[in-house]
Amino acid sequence: MKILVCISNVPDTTSKITFTNDNTLFNNTGVQYIINPYDEIALSKAVELAEGGKGTVTVINVGDASTEPTIRKALAIGADDAVRVNAQPRDAWFVANQIANYAKSQGFDLILTGRESIDYNGAQVAALLGELLDLPSISIAKKVDIQGTEATIDREIEGGKEVLSVSLPVVIGTAEGVAEPKIPNMRGIMGARSKPLQVVEPIEVSELATIARYESPAPRGTVKLVDDVDQLVQLLHGEAKVI
Repeated sequence: MKILVCISNVPDTTSKITFTNDNTLFNNTGVQYIINPYDEIALSKAVELAEGGKGTVTVINVGDASTEPTIRKALAIGADDAVRVNAQPRDAWFVANQIANYAKSQGFDLILTGRESIDYNGAQVAALLGELLDLPSISIAKKVDIQGTEATIDREIEGGKEVLSVSLPVVIGTAEGVAEPKIPNMRGIMGARSKPLQVVEPIEVSELATIARYESPAPRGTVKLVDDVDQLVQLLHGEAKVI
């Protein structure tokens, strides 16, 4: 089985987020980057499916050379090779087009993405890839089983779950529960240095949306600790005036 895993290079959740250029650009000064956690779940599932010579795993990232440490970590986790589309990701439409352009001639049986990236939380790439490649796509997968050329997928829906069966090839956006994220060991880290990393140039893609500006959330208010229920009721009534 030939598997493609799409990975995003996202800020670590502990990073302080700021903006520049009149709040129209993300300020990446001092920001640490990691593999998008949902993509790491997808990658771990792909490595699990390919174990024992049952398949190969290729990771793909749309980004400039600064994303290569993230790609090398994916190789250390267990991917066989990697592709970097040499471009700054503008939006989900741009990213999906770049990945689809590469994938359309490669004959992948399974394409995995995270359910969303933790920076923009758009959750669009899996569905866009399905449309661009004319493949079925299923998002928010909580469990993925592959038997032969059939995939059985549990997906999260409002108030329950939906169990789907679909023939490969398919695009799946994975969520928690699909696999436990794998930690690269020393052998994997050493081996990642020599695994193939292909750099391809981007295709032209029409820009459908631009970011007008970013806004930070309002600062959190102060916290007042209380010792008993009577004091809490008094504060809710006298200060907060909610009861």
